[in-house]
Amino acid sequence: MDNILITGAASGIGAATARLFHARGWKVGLLDINHRALAELAAELGDVWHAELDVADPAAVQVALADFCALYNGQLRLLFNCAGILHCGHFEQIELAEHARIMQINVLGLLNMTHAAFPYLQATPNAQVINMGSASGVYGVPHLASYSASKFAVRGLTEALDLEWAKYGIRVGDLMPPFVSTPMVANQRFVAPVMQRLGVNLQPQAVAEAAWQQAQGAAVHRPISRQFKLMYWSGQVSPAWLNRLVMRWLSRE
Repeated sequence: MDNILITGAASGIGAATARLFHARGWKVGLLDINHRALAELAAELGDVWHAELDVADPAAVQVALADFCALYNGQLRLLFNCAGILHCGHFEQIELAEHARIMQINVLGLLNMTHAAFPYLQATPNAQVINMGSASGVYGVPHLASYSASKFAVRGLTEALDLEWAKYGIRVGDLMPPFVSTPMVANQRFVAPVMQRLGVNLQPQAVAEAAWQQAQGAAVHRPISRQFKLMYWSGQVSPAWLNRLVMRWLSRE
């Protein structure tokens, strides 16, 4: 039986993915720190399994995974590490505690989930992990410094684990969208110049569809949107100085 466990499921990309996979017959598990919004989504989908969770709490992560996977004979077909936070602004004007929280959720939270999920993934044929990467994980983005660094970490972990876990038949890949129209982006008090120049044109449903495509045929990195695909693939062959020049122009104030 195909089942998926989604972190950050209460809104944005996580909620869109939950709706899509549920509509296409998958058994869905929902995790988020926002219990009220999570419960509303679970009720909308038909009282699907859900639990309030801070992914930065490793003990709570283990409990949540055990509870969900117990419903499916200890198996987990797909873990979608979608939980994440963003704080745009000038690096020195953002409190150090906020930089640390970005790393706790975006990196340590993902590590907690993936590490605890391993035995359930190993017990499941065609198991996969999908990590929420970003276009910000290709070249460091000014005014998103900590967020960008967190997505570089996600990218590195994804590449390493896809190779390391191949012997278990577990695929690991990431989705790499540009800016997505979600509450996380909309609630930013500081609008980064790169957002203004590139726009926030991608909808959560497009990323959810990319997650569906990834579930059917895994890729290590899956860039999303025509605009970013062009930037991503050209960036693979462009010299480093040119990529730096482009980012400098996109981010100038």
